[in-house]
Amino acid sequence: MKKLIYFGFFLLTMWSYGQKKTILAQSTPQNIIIDGKLDEAAWQNAPIATDFVMLDPDNGKAIPQEKRTEVKVLYNNDAVYIGAMMYDNEPSKILKEISQRDNFGTADLFGVFINGFNDGQQDFMFYVSAADVQGDCIMTDANGEDYSWDAVWISKATLTENGWIVEIKIPYSALRFSPENKQTWGINFFREIKRERYKYTWNFVDGKIGSFTQQAGILEGIENIKPPTRLFLMPYASYYLNAAEGQKTYGTIKGGIDIKYGINDAFTVDAILIPDFGQTKYDDQILNLGPFEQQFNENRAFFTEGTDLFSKGKMFYSRRIGGAPSAEPELNENEEISEIPSAVNLLNALKVSGRTKGGLGIGVLNAVTEKTFAVIKDTITGETRREVVEPLTNYNVLVLDQRFRKNSSVTLINTNVTRNGHFRDANVTGLAWDLNTKANTYSLFGNVKYSFINDVEDKTGVYSTITFAETSGNYRYSFGTDFVTKDFDPNDLGINFYTNYYNFYGNANYRILNPTKRFNTFRINYNMYTEFNKESGKLQDNNINANLNLTTIKNNYYGTGITFYPLETYDYYEPRADNRYVAIPRRIETWGSISTNYNHKFAIDLNGTFNVFDESERISYGFDIGPRYRFSDKLLLTYFFSYFRRNNNKGYIDQIDSDDNSNTPNDIIFANRNVITYSNTLGGKYAINSTMTINLAVRQYWSYADNKNILMLESNGDLSPYPDYTTNKNSSFYSWNADLSYSWWFAPGSQLSALYRNNAANFERIIDKDFKHNVSNLLNNDALKHIFSISVKYFIDYNAVKNKVRRRA
Repeated sequence: MKKLIYFGFFLLTMWSYGQKKTILAQSTPQNIIIDGKLDEAAWQNAPIATDFVMLDPDNGKAIPQEKRTEVKVLYNNDAVYIGAMMYDNEPSKILKEISQRDNFGTADLFGVFINGFNDGQQDFMFYVSAADVQGDCIMTDANGEDYSWDAVWISKATLTENGWIVEIKIPYSALRFSPENKQTWGINFFREIKRERYKYTWNFVDGKIGSFTQQAGILEGIENIKPPTRLFLMPYASYYLNAAEGQKTYGTIKGGIDIKYGINDAFTVDAILIPDFGQTKYDDQILNLGPFEQQFNENRAFFTEGTDLFSKGKMFYSRRIGGAPSAEPELNENEEISEIPSAVNLLNALKVSGRTKGGLGIGVLNAVTEKTFAVIKDTITGETRREVVEPLTNYNVLVLDQRFRKNSSVTLINTNVTRNGHFRDANVTGLAWDLNTKANTYSLFGNVKYSFINDVEDKTGVYSTITFAETSGNYRYSFGTDFVTKDFDPNDLGINFYTNYYNFYGNANYRILNPTKRFNTFRINYNMYTEFNKESGKLQDNNINANLNLTTIKNNYYGTGITFYPLETYDYYEPRADNRYVAIPRRIETWGSISTNYNHKFAIDLNGTFNVFDESERISYGFDIGPRYRFSDKLLLTYFFSYFRRNNNKGYIDQIDSDDNSNTPNDIIFANRNVITYSNTLGGKYAINSTMTINLAVRQYWSYADNKNILMLESNGDLSPYPDYTTNKNSSFYSWNADLSYSWWFAPGSQLSALYRNNAANFERIIDKDFKHNVSNLLNNDALKHIFSISVKYFIDYNAVKNKVRRRA
């Protein structure tokens, strides 16, 4: 009888998990003060959302009564309000590290996830930590959480003798929803108890299903709201003081304005006039010995905030806008380049994005960069002239993304670059799809892209990929294929390195969905990959990989993996010439990784790798070590040291042109070299309070390639000695970057920031292997630049200004 009762209880529990919970929002005419107290009368009578269920690690387990969570929802014509009480029977143990916005550190967390269309496709997520720090992001199952999106909203967290409270005001301007009189939103509430690393949600999110956004609960009760005009102005002013040894110190004042305007409840226009990106994070430059450019992260807020639509199909690389000039100046005899800009100035940019009631997402982005010149100098007469290296250029992105059945989408993407005059133009069009079964157990996704380049010679190319995957359960798998033609080129507004190949790949993996006696998480993967040159049919890549990743009950992470390359392959990219390739021997790569629990004051990250080739004395190995220490809830220091060495690495260094009248191919010169890389990174944070922080970021980098002997590439891909080549092609690149910054969010959406930065970089052919001398020489030479800047941006809500004017009248 007892077993029957347990079985009935089990069925009832599973049935309740399969249902979407519903909570009613209660209308209130009362003015709600966001102070973290929940003492207004409206809160007392509002319906309660409770009975949270564990998301991770023990998926489906009910939250203990002593840590129960109770959430209420209110609304008026201005905003929706969230009040949450997180009970805790050990309030003194609540973790509450103060950190920067969107970086919660070691602190308990509460979140509310809202989908105004209730279509299971995209959540607007708002988080508040127990230290009263805000975070927000846009979440899609395809792209995960995008914390580059920032909204303007108000919150307050307070600690009590029974736990902690969060009170939140989210203006309708921070959300997207249909214009209907009766709103039905998807909603879920989230809580993380950091000391235990336990995560809970109000509506059960089944870990067996490969979807998060489709498992939200329902918010009803919001009716007949009249959201105000969504018009926001963000004027800013900046002052820069630049100094360098041997150069005149000068100051610069800049100013501009960003505009956000809600066309309707679902669509928003973002415009940036007279942009200023002087305080963006520096790029981590490296010694790049490969055939492809280094790809950098986007740090400019306009190109990171709310750009999830533009990431569809992976066709948009925003660093192209305002990047390096696209053309090289033509030099006459006895001329040299005296001055060439490293980047092109952005004049203005605009984006429109939103989604209709029928699920059609529309995104339009436009940007214009200015005409840019290089200065050419005659080495005999000393005369100079200017030559255009980038004309006035217009960049456009158009995205149409149709969602259906709450978990699938088909997307049309077009990128276009038009340069004024007789310069290269480019157009790329793509169709992407992400199709999932109703139960989210299987997925079919991929895309087809077509590029057209209008240049001296027109070029067209095609890229296609398709993957099928099982996306639920303990055992999962996927397999797919790519096909890319030689002339596929999306690089005017996108980024792509490899062309002219086709491949086949597959994956099988096993994971636990609930903790065991030893592990919180456990996953093992098996991968296979094979790639062929499209024209010759030669094998370009072939590998078999197995890796294991796990987290112990004490929340320490361990990972290891091994990759076999069982066959000789042929690299068509390193020679940097058409129809030439270099043979790559068989090899084995291994790696291991440890990351201890960040809840502890002291934690450490360790990574190691070792690769051995089927070639005498050709190996590579390296390690990273990253200790971190949290002195208090306000002060955190981190350090990261990285070392990597490649012995007897073979790489391209030069090309010697043949006689024009000869059919002999060009001589392609390689070097047998040792490549050694060191980097040191120091980070620090001191939080004065939840809106005011001081941050330190220092990076020292040094990498050099020491050529041991010179080789010539044979037509069959082998390398043979080439003693006649005597030009020094050693490489040594070292750089230094240091940022000390102060940030103060003095009002919602308004920030004052001060930054002191010094940086230097140098490239040489002569290698000085004295590490200490190398660093000190870099810091003491004329290349070291000093910049001090202070910037203020202020958030102006048109409605708030209008209401103040009315009251005064």
